[in-house]
Amino acid sequence: MDFAADRPRWRQVHEVIVERIRSGAYPPRSRVPSTVGLMGEFGIANVTAQKVLRQLRTDGLIYTEQGMGSFVSDEPPNS
Repeated sequence: MDFAADRPRWRQVHEVIVERIRSGAYPPRSRVPSTVGLMGEFGIANVTAQKVLRQLRTDGLIYTEQGMGSFVSDEPPNS
């Protein structure tokens, strides 16, 4: 991914994952990439990947099951 220099990388990756959730590429209850998966796919640091997942949880788009991973919420918010 080519990152825009004027915006934080975590926000750009967040937007990609949000679009995948909204488009149905990641349907409800499906697993989203882990921090390691995000690091590998986007070439970002661990702390950046953690920030992406934290924001997705704050947005109500995903939930995390300890020891299992993060999953798309059953009914993600529309906004």
